[in-house]
Amino acid sequence: MATINIRRDVSDPFYRYKMERLQSKIEGKGNGIKTVVANLPSVAASLARPPAYVIKYFGFELGAQTNTNPKDDRWIINGAHEASKLQDSLDGFISKFVLCKNCKNPETDINIKDGRILLDCKACGQRSQVDLRHKLSGFILKNEPKGGKKTKKEKMSRRDRAKAESEEKGSANGGSPHDSNSDKGDADEDDGELAAGSDDEFTKHITESAKGIGANSNGNFEEEEWAVDTSAEAVAARAKELPSDLKRSLAFDDEEDGDENGGGASAYDQLGTWLIEETKAKGSVSKVDDVDIYKKALDLGIESKHKTLTVLAQTLFDENVLKQIAPRAGMLQKLIGESEKHQKAFLGGTERFVGNDHPELIPQVSGILLSYYQNDLVSEEVVKAWGAKASKKYVDISTSRKVRKAATQFLEWLDQASEEEDSDSDDE
Repeated sequence: MATINIRRDVSDPFYRYKMERLQSKIEGKGNGIKTVVANLPSVAASLARPPAYVIKYFGFELGAQTNTNPKDDRWIINGAHEASKLQDSLDGFISKFVLCKNCKNPETDINIKDGRILLDCKACGQRSQVDLRHKLSGFILKNEPKGGKKTKKEKMSRRDRAKAESEEKGSANGGSPHDSNSDKGDADEDDGELAAGSDDEFTKHITESAKGIGANSNGNFEEEEWAVDTSAEAVAARAKELPSDLKRSLAFDDEEDGDENGGGASAYDQLGTWLIEETKAKGSVSKVDDVDIYKKALDLGIESKHKTLTVLAQTLFDENVLKQIAPRAGMLQKLIGESEKHQKAFLGGTERFVGNDHPELIPQVSGILLSYYQNDLVSEEVVKAWGAKASKKYVDISTSRKVRKAATQFLEWLDQASEEEDSDSDDE
């Protein structure tokens, strides 16, 4: 059967990491229609991952039921799914759960440690962490790869294993000088933000926007892009015009933040004030561009700070918040990353947003959290911990209790979904 590069964005025909192209067959009709992935075990073996991980990933991405432990080796996805669509979805699995985050080679093994999923790379030695917010991560943690004594061939690195197989077959192309592409070529790529199959459209947007920066800027954003005066005097003057609740909620304690020179507080105030003024100027917060917001945070040096998420949760939305979350997800994912601290700060800002600034939105808290969860802005573990106990860190304790009470429906849904998944796992 014809093979393709595991990384389909690498066009080099001598790229050493290969796999079979997915073969699928649609069977049945009506409500009984299903897709059988005929060569899933072979493809999964090429990726050094259990077939159950791959089929479950398809199920999560396509919103379909799957069988993760078939006795007849028939790996099935409910519904009709073309092989090309499954191949595109597989690119996402490879990017998130196979490729090394450093060298981008698929030379990794999965290890579970302290509730984390780690990718150990044999090619460069890097150990990177898988994003636990993806639903498949929960499945992997509950279905840890089985250990056991490995054969001599299994103990070999994937590169050596491929070389040995090539020598066994007497391949005429063995030892091609182009093999170096996967090592040297990967190093020449960007910093890995746009891996194969990545859906990080916001990063692409930033990259495109950066091309428009003047050649004389030396990589810095030109001052004329920012029309807002960010001097201490100007910020203080504008702050006087803000509603008292918002001034109070945007105020941060320098010591609590831990920033050097105590400069963090004014930067957060500047970001919040700038966003409010941009909203007034454009007539709607939805018209303020994501890239401009990110550039402003970058310009202020707080793009990696967790409290930036607290400010954005309060100023990025209005009464139409349920419709505004998904369009902002790309930028927010970029700022939150995999940090629990950032997720907690974002939830804290949301408490202030609905509890202090828009109490009429408290009944919508479950819907807001569901949208956060579906757009990978908060993980199940973080939001459950948040919902378990009221806190006076961001709002008064009474308001905190009201917000969490309004989140009951979502939190119960999370518990129910976890129980159903545990039940499915036990049945299998």
